[in-house]
Amino acid sequence: MNKKTDNTNNRLILIVLTLICAAAIVLTGTDIVSISPIRKAAGYVIVPMQKGINTIGTWLTEKKDYFGRANELNDRIKELEEQVADLQEENLVLSENQQELKRLRELYSLDAGYYEYEKVAATVISKDPGNWYSSFIIDKGSDDGIAVDMNVISQGGLVGLVTDVGSHWAMVRAIIDDANSVSAMTLSRNDTCIVTGDLVLLDDGLVAFSQMNTTNTVTEGERIVTSNISDKYLPGILIGTINEISEDSNHLTRTGTIIPAVNFKSIQEVLVIKTLKKTP
Repeated sequence: MNKKTDNTNNRLILIVLTLICAAAIVLTGTDIVSISPIRKAAGYVIVPMQKGINTIGTWLTEKKDYFGRANELNDRIKELEEQVADLQEENLVLSENQQELKRLRELYSLDAGYYEYEKVAATVISKDPGNWYSSFIIDKGSDDGIAVDMNVISQGGLVGLVTDVGSHWAMVRAIIDDANSVSAMTLSRNDTCIVTGDLVLLDDGLVAFSQMNTTNTVTEGERIVTSNISDKYLPGILIGTINEISEDSNHLTRTGTIIPAVNFKSIQEVLVIKTLKKTP
């Protein structure tokens, strides 16, 4: 009984709703009932919703464009970073080439300055530990005509002597080594002195001179070169300039320090003079 009653009620409700819808359709098709209030009510509800939906759509579109541009910018940034890295590498190579060209020009100028001697160019391939090139090895040897006691020059001045030779290498001992001594003289007056390496002065990049018999005319800045009486060094090779002078208590001899012409903290290429000093 309950099921029959429920079915009957549902049918009645469906019939009533159908009649209402039909009546609404008929009425809206005529002038009996105006639909303007319904439209206004719908406008108040639908228009704000539509505006909100449009706003959200516009925001989403902008965000999509923003992220698209951001990805493009990231790709562009990576591309520019790669270009910068390439340019830095090229700049480094150019800088190294310029430094090498500068050294080679200096070496060429040095070669021309001592044109009377036959020379062979060599590159430093090894050195003793420490900051200074007091002893180092070059990449030329006996097969290139290099022999022990040959003079070595670089950067406009005297570096030292060849002390040991192999077929394709040679050992050079610099004048800043404390076991080295050079018979030297002033360029202007030919006043002689002995130039020696000094471990104490080495930190300041200086060498010492002593036993200079001279008058007061020799001053700081005077150029010192190898002398004619040296047993191993060829005459006239620039050693450096006087940095400081002091006299002994008798005012007969002078001692002091010399600033070498060569930067013994950085030697990369040298010239080996193939002429040996001839002594009786």
